[in-house]
Amino acid sequence: MKMQNKVKLLREKKLMSKSELARKAGVSVVTIDRVERGEACRLETMRKIILALGYTLEDRNKVFQEQG
Repeated sequence: MKMQNKVKLLREKKLMSKSELARKAGVSVVTIDRVERGEACRLETMRKIILALGYTLEDRNKVFQEQG
């Protein structure tokens, strides 16, 4: 199931490479690539990416859209 998110848009807006975001989030570049393509990921991974992009967990809907 594809997951709506703005990870790639926000990462590029901050002029970050995939590897830089992966390093800040503590995940692999492959994981960032999969998330940007809309593949599902764990909640912990979402949390790490949200924080690495400089957002708070309260702002999670600015990065990952609600499902359903």
